[in-house]
Amino acid sequence: MARIHGHPVWFELATAHGQLAAAGEFYASVLGWRVADSGMAGFTYRLASTDGGMVAGLMEMPDDVSGMPPAWTLYFGVDDADRAAADIRAAGGRIFREPADIPGTGRFAVAADPQGAAFGILAPLPMDDGRATQAFDQQKAGHANWTELMSSDPAAGLAFYAGVFGWTAGEAMDMGAMGTYQLFRHDGGDIGGMMGLGNAPRPCWLAYFGVNGVNDAVGRIRHAGGTVQNGPTPVPGGAHIAVATDPQGAWFAVVGPLETTE
Repeated sequence: MARIHGHPVWFELATAHGQLAAAGEFYASVLGWRVADSGMAGFTYRLASTDGGMVAGLMEMPDDVSGMPPAWTLYFGVDDADRAAADIRAAGGRIFREPADIPGTGRFAVAADPQGAAFGILAPLPMDDGRATQAFDQQKAGHANWTELMSSDPAAGLAFYAGVFGWTAGEAMDMGAMGTYQLFRHDGGDIGGMMGLGNAPRPCWLAYFGVNGVNDAVGRIRHAGGTVQNGPTPVPGGAHIAVATDPQGAWFAVVGPLETTE
């Protein structure tokens, strides 16, 4: 089991008001998720699952940030949310939501790195089966598979996250005019990459979800009302990726073999 501190542990969509049901239907169609209400008292929050495991959460954009566009937030595990929040501040980051408890789930906070890319931290409670998270699994379709940071200063970003989460640099890949794509590692395995801003208007994180057949997933995205922004594109290792926006405008990506396999 992966060490929790620094591991991607949760993926959360905040969508436009009145569009929660539609967003759930879109991702259920594209990724095969089962989306159901969490049963949280006084707060509408939906949980997405596949193969019996919880993989993501969906909610409407909170009122205090209702002017923000729909977006996915990536949460990284921490051993202690309060200590991690202090470490983020000390390293030049910001805390947007102070550490708070989620009954039955753990303690979380929402932050941004020094370049402004938003992310979450979560000190999760153990699940009934002893596992702390199932959301990120690079071997299973329908689960998060990769994390990607677009940054105005990727080198500074790597130094920040290395200090906060203990990540280490993996292979650096030359992308020509687009600069360097720097892989980063956690607990012995590559979990994501960092690069310059590219076409992103501001520093941000992008979540990749695994699919069995990117071509078929692209068809499902378009059929369900989403927009494929880029791809399918081959990437090292034999996989393909496609970057898209859902019908409400939230960015996400899919990764897997180009064609569906048995």
